[in-house]
Amino acid sequence: MENKNSNTTKIAILGAGESGVGAAILAQKQGFDVFVSDLSEIKDRYKAELNKHSIAWEEKQHTEEKILSAAEVIKSPGIPDKAPIIKQLKEQGTPIISEIEFAGRYTTAKKICITGSNGKTTTTMLTYHILKQAGLNVGVAGNVGTSFARQVAEENFDYYVLEISSFQLDGMYGFKADIAVLLNITPDHLDRYEYNFQNYINSKFRITQNMTEKDYFIYWNGDPVIREEMKKREIKAVKCPFSIEKEEDTVAYIANEILEISMQNKKFGMEVNKLSLRGEHNIYNSMAASISGAI
Repeated sequence: MENKNSNTTKIAILGAGESGVGAAILAQKQGFDVFVSDLSEIKDRYKAELNKHSIAWEEKQHTEEKILSAAEVIKSPGIPDKAPIIKQLKEQGTPIISEIEFAGRYTTAKKICITGSNGKTTTTMLTYHILKQAGLNVGVAGNVGTSFARQVAEENFDYYVLEISSFQLDGMYGFKADIAVLLNITPDHLDRYEYNFQNYINSKFRITQNMTEKDYFIYWNGDPVIREEMKKREIKAVKCPFSIEKEEDTVAYIANEILEISMQNKKFGMEVNKLSLRGEHNIYNSMAASISGAI
């Protein structure tokens, strides 16, 4: 995409793993003045990449003057909000975003975004496989494989299947999924959410933020937490609930050992015993991936 930042705005990137280095490459391509900082030692292959692109970096420290002077900070999802440098950035009002948020600004590709306490990776890879087999020009990123930002910088996909964690969602504000998938919500990572389960629930539901009536929200209707939360929320996207048994409005369910999918005047079924992955949880994952593919 066209360079929008010829004034060389400063961006600091905290964390130099796959996510951070991918964000650095994209930020440089977009004309930003980029500085990468990691409190830990950076892997040699990432140092080599940063050097190859002439991107400034440091390891085993955070130089405050270089970070606090940035117009925006892209934070690794592994860095908690209670980290001293994050507290300082928040106190001075510096925007702190995730790599997914940043990369989403520079692609017009359709984004299928998958979250949940369990089953994210399986569903992400199943969805990617379905779209790839259908002949679509599709990339897979998020918590799997090559970072989303790196692919936006170096590839030209029409679709992305993104596995997104709650930590990544916490740093997403303007980002919008075209298709959002929420598999389940069980208590997890509560130390990052002040040991308040509702805070974690709110984080997971950020997958639906900014969605419009033209987008689709796929969710497991059998999850009691999701079911209760849906009663409280107004979500503009087309709702695509799925469950084991046919219920009102469910678009996927099991009937007579057949996984039935019925939506948008499309109806098809697959024999459960012919699914490539066995087990109840993988039936849910297969449902979610199949609905995504049907849309």
